[in-house]
Amino acid sequence: MDDISQLLANNQAWALEMTAEDPTFFQRLANQQSPQYLWIGCADSRVPATQLVNVLPGEMFVHRNVANIVVHSDLNCLAVIQFAVEVLQVKHIIVCGHYSCGGIEAAYANRTLGLIDNWLRHVQDVRNKHAVALSGCGDVPQQLQRLVELNVIEQVINVCQTTIVQTAWQHGQNLTVHGWVYGVGDGQLRDLHMTVASADQLAPRYQEALAELF
Repeated sequence: MDDISQLLANNQAWALEMTAEDPTFFQRLANQQSPQYLWIGCADSRVPATQLVNVLPGEMFVHRNVANIVVHSDLNCLAVIQFAVEVLQVKHIIVCGHYSCGGIEAAYANRTLGLIDNWLRHVQDVRNKHAVALSGCGDVPQQLQRLVELNVIEQVINVCQTTIVQTAWQHGQNLTVHGWVYGVGDGQLRDLHMTVASADQLAPRYQEALAELF
């Protein structure tokens, strides 16, 4: 059996297993989705969003891209956020980066990879913004770890500053944005304590999260 055929076989086995455990599971999914969470994470194959927090299909809305970046001109990401917030009425948006991120490492080292260099420019902006603090936090591996964390914190800021989230807060919607990091080497999530539930919390939470890093 070739690799692709194996995937199809795996799917059939999984579907049968899910149906055996809960005969109405897929019927309920077909009727609606009502997730409480939007996950904005990295496209890295080692970071399976729903699996690492052990939730079932239908429980988490997911957007992934290289280095978990949120850019105000990225209509793909903004459309996901808007649908999650305004239509699905999620209560939590989780921005999750991960250690040993190839995108972060490439941006840190000014590595040239082609078209993606334009995308990773956003990570380099984070690196340059915090250059002094990064330079004082140890050797290269330690600086890469900090850059992963800083990138998450900055992307939480970007999420919070979208008109979508700002409008939701203005209307009194129950919505909290979180910044997490996943350890590929140990399978553990780390809360960066960059948790924002209203516009007036944004600046103080940002300063507190940075103070914990440096």
